[in-house]
Amino acid sequence: MTLTLPTWLTLARIAMIPVLVVVYYLDYRWTNLAAVLIFIGASLTDWLDGWIARRYGLYSAFGAFLDPVADKLMVAVALVITVQYHHTVWMALWASVIIGREIAVSALREWMAELGQRAAVAVATVGKVKTVVQMVALGFLLYREPFFGLPVFQVGEWLLAAAAVLTLWSGLQYARAAWPALRAQEMRQRGVDSDRPARKMPASTRE
Repeated sequence: MTLTLPTWLTLARIAMIPVLVVVYYLDYRWTNLAAVLIFIGASLTDWLDGWIARRYGLYSAFGAFLDPVADKLMVAVALVITVQYHHTVWMALWASVIIGREIAVSALREWMAELGQRAAVAVATVGKVKTVVQMVALGFLLYREPFFGLPVFQVGEWLLAAAAVLTLWSGLQYARAAWPALRAQEMRQRGVDSDRPARKMPASTRE
């Protein structure tokens, strides 16, 4: 297996995750800023590896698998440490919605890929907007402290709530796009099962 430059960038993004956690919990005044910079750096590698792959045709099956995994890991870890710092019902709810949706959509994409219909659940515009809002919200929440009078953490909370709403919306769009193919597959499966002849019971088991 050959590792392309985009794949190396994706691996670097995964390697930043434990660094983010360690830096976030260091007891220094600058750690919140450092955590935000690490998070921004990871987000930039997400954009950069995609741009390089498209620009130079450096695609690979491993990279296609790893890239969304790295994104979801980074977001999930950022949400977990944020909820641990500010453990309220609403923060836990928004985090649960976002993480739960990512798990559900990943499973849906895997199922659709088995049916040869992966293109039916391609990323929609609302999904892209959700990602931007989510990343900005997490950046604000990781920074935490007021900035020139701006209540950074509170703004991050509202943005995260907006991201959770967009998450549900985009998740419903994915489900709606996938439903015809899933329904057709179910009908075909029922047809196959109904066409199969009923097996006779062995004589020894008949009454």
